[in-house]
Amino acid sequence: MATAASSPFKKIQIQREDTTFDAYVIGKEDAPGIVVLQEWWGVDYEIKNHAVKISQLGTGFKALIPDLYRGKVGLDTAEAQHLMNGLDWQGAVKDIAASVNWLKANGSKKAGVTGFCMGGALSIASSVLVPEVDAAVAFYGVPSSELADPAQAKAPVQAHFGELDNFVGFSDVTAAKALDEKLKASGVPHEVHVYPGNAHAFMNRSPEGIQRRKDMGMPDEDEAAVQLAWSRFQTWMTIVILI
Repeated sequence: MATAASSPFKKIQIQREDTTFDAYVIGKEDAPGIVVLQEWWGVDYEIKNHAVKISQLGTGFKALIPDLYRGKVGLDTAEAQHLMNGLDWQGAVKDIAASVNWLKANGSKKAGVTGFCMGGALSIASSVLVPEVDAAVAFYGVPSSELADPAQAKAPVQAHFGELDNFVGFSDVTAAKALDEKLKASGVPHEVHVYPGNAHAFMNRSPEGIQRRKDMGMPDEDEAAVQLAWSRFQTWMTIVILI
């Protein structure tokens, strides 16, 4: 892992109407922007790995990670669950809107949103609640009906789920199918992909992330599925926000 001194990220502060928050940016100044939203762990090594990957896809994107937990990181599942339970979800949506606006004010003509787990749910919510979002890609997460109804999505949505995901109602196959029906009702362009033999958080491929998944009872390692998902992500974001 990179040390703070050698981090490829630029740390910035973003202003929203009622507060400021830290964010981390990587990529070319004038590249299309993508807001990258954390899992329930917080802004840790894995979400930064994803942002680095996104910044290098194709001709490159400018990736921005807003710190939704304001510096806190969960070191185990109990702590991560506590942090997610304590999240101000409406406030997180405001963070996303401010992040998209920052990207558009700082060189990105268009900006999409992507996220993983908790961030996946927020990505879909942003397609409903943040008019400035040009596209969304969600990995294994669906927002609660209280937060956002995907049938009201206004931006194109692509979503990815693991067939063996057991987070019932949030990211299992039933939730994926329900999301597909909602997106059909919205009328926006959409894709919902389910990856056979994969469980929750299958995109996490760092040695630390793989070990953490094993500790949580998710031992599957499917590099082909990960590469397919990234390929679909790149195609989706390229079509929507590059062309």
